[in-house]
Amino acid sequence: MTSPALQFRHIVKRYDKNPVLQDIDFTIAKGEFFGLVGVNGAGKTTLIKCLLDFHSVDEGAIDIFGVSHRLMQARRPMAFLPERFTPPYYLTGIDFLKYTLKLQSLPYDDAQTRAMLQVLDLDVAALKRPVRSYSKGMTQKLGLAACFLGNKDLYVLDEPMSGLDPKARALLKAQLLRMRAAGSTLFFSSHALADVEEICDRMAILHGGQLRFIGSPAECRQQFAADSLEQAYMRCIT
Repeated sequence: MTSPALQFRHIVKRYDKNPVLQDIDFTIAKGEFFGLVGVNGAGKTTLIKCLLDFHSVDEGAIDIFGVSHRLMQARRPMAFLPERFTPPYYLTGIDFLKYTLKLQSLPYDDAQTRAMLQVLDLDVAALKRPVRSYSKGMTQKLGLAACFLGNKDLYVLDEPMSGLDPKARALLKAQLLRMRAAGSTLFFSSHALADVEEICDRMAILHGGQLRFIGSPAECRQQFAADSLEQAYMRCIT
């Protein structure tokens, strides 16, 4: 039997005895694109930090391709981009990309890097500049490039559209769809329900540390008798 890409099994997380995540239980299949949505403070980033073992869980377990998330080797097939991505300010863009690839024992390929920057609409000339001179959008594109150049099986992206202009958002969506066609798995959080509806096979609504819905965007609209995903979401959380 093939192991799922991600499996969250009855996860409970508390801060000072206050529950932040309560009985979070769902599975993401290999090759699936899965979106996690919720208001600020719903617990999305906390769940991702638990997955990455940045936070310990109080109850439950998480598996990555059938391997416990507590083991370092479990995270080898995974790339992660945090919501507030801040590369070391003293590095140039090319230094940062080379460094992240070196950490993964991967070679730097100039042609491949240029092609990826073109896909993400980041000027190749910017690689020679210190990242402290980058705009928010440029920094986000650099982080996405670093993730994608690693050519992983699983991508965990926390608000990946953050800081991107409409052109860059469209290009990123096109890249993600190509990755899905190639068999990659995506687990990402987003406030943009339109992006979730366009990209995701399934979604979860997290509210107050509890899962309120899991299913496809179409099933969400149907369950809450709504014409739009936005309306369905509001009915779900209220």
